[in-house]
Amino acid sequence: MPSSRIHITDIEAAINHWRARFPSPDGFTLAPQTRALARVYALMVFGHEDEIDEADFPLEALAAWQGWYETTPDTPCIAICSTSQGDDQCKGCGRSFDEVQHWLAYTPAEKRSVWRRITLEHSAWRFNRYAERAAEGPSTVGQPAVAES
Repeated sequence: MPSSRIHITDIEAAINHWRARFPSPDGFTLAPQTRALARVYALMVFGHEDEIDEADFPLEALAAWQGWYETTPDTPCIAICSTSQGDDQCKGCGRSFDEVQHWLAYTPAEKRSVWRRITLEHSAWRFNRYAERAAEGPSTVGQPAVAES
């Protein structure tokens, strides 16, 4: 089972998400979501921690983090699943057989933990051979090309 700890890089991404959505009007004032996450981030930096348990998140910060999380892709799947062919580790997305099987039961923090691992490993096809499938935005797989005039 993956960790239910949230990595500081996800907190940074969430802070940047909220800063972009609600920029400071005066250079000092922060949106409530940014402020809540910034408090957690500052305490982690002060304590030299790079992860925090999901259960230890203050409610306002957890809500802000989950608001950011909802804007991220849920699954690393690129529709090339080698675990269905008997592999212990999927060549397409990098998840283990158990992670693929239990994905829907994972919490957001557990899913992000898996995302972090496969991103750091950078060996799954989603990062090289089929990176275009994993690109954000609407899928163009199977759609005819449109000629520009």
